[in-house]
Amino acid sequence: MLIRIEKILNKEKPDIVLVEGDTNTVLARALATSKLMIKVGHVEAGLRSHDRAMPEEINRTLTDHISDYLFAPTEKAKENLLKEGMDPNKIFVTGNTIVDAILQNITLIEDNSSNAADYFLATLHRQENVDKKERLRKIINGLELVAQELKTPIIYPVHPRTTKKIKQFNIPIKRIKLIKPQGYLEFLKLLSKAKLVFTDSGGIQEEACILKVPCVTLRYNTERPETIEVGSNVLAGAEPESIFEKARLMLNKNRNWKNPFGDGKAAKKIVKIITNHFYRDL
Repeated sequence: MLIRIEKILNKEKPDIVLVEGDTNTVLARALATSKLMIKVGHVEAGLRSHDRAMPEEINRTLTDHISDYLFAPTEKAKENLLKEGMDPNKIFVTGNTIVDAILQNITLIEDNSSNAADYFLATLHRQENVDKKERLRKIINGLELVAQELKTPIIYPVHPRTTKKIKQFNIPIKRIKLIKPQGYLEFLKLLSKAKLVFTDSGGIQEEACILKVPCVTLRYNTERPETIEVGSNVLAGAEPESIFEKARLMLNKNRNWKNPFGDGKAAKKIVKIITNHFYRDL
């Protein structure tokens, strides 16, 4: 990735490169850019789970420390950056562009049906969950228990990584409806109508919060603690009994929580900051 990205940067000669998130590609792009002495702006800076076993935690931390502009989605994300000794002048709280995306696309998924359909939604893909046989088995058992006791079907757009592991570990699926991976709009519609979502995805924790769908996170930590604080999300870990109890808890949640991730104008704020702070000094 470094070699190929460097070729593109040398050809395009950008003034600044924006990277967003915490994937391997984000770190590769930030590294390649900084080595060529080009400015880097990290969108979604400052997220921390404080769990170094997560590859994403390493990626986002390193990307923050080599970035010239840190676009933090929340004040809590800004606090994380300050605790790590970041220059306050590099940090800008903008909200998260995930709100921009949902608000721009919400009209494409709306229909005239009731606000919630009679199903739960599940996603599961993180390596710490799906690569360990016993942990994956416990999570699947927990979802099976939820479907059985709460008499509600669970729809699971299954990630190819997880499909492979379920077959490899010979884990039986009885009450969970496995479907193929969905496109962004198709998944957003599934999520918006769900009574409850089970996930290990950081982005879906945010999307569920924005769409007012109660979330049960299949992890022991989260880099989106704001969702816990406003009451849209709860950590269940991997134990079947905990998953079931947290599902019952969240089903009774009042969905009047406040979205902590901004007003849907994060992208405009980022463009304005770049214009005012970067090009001013050229």
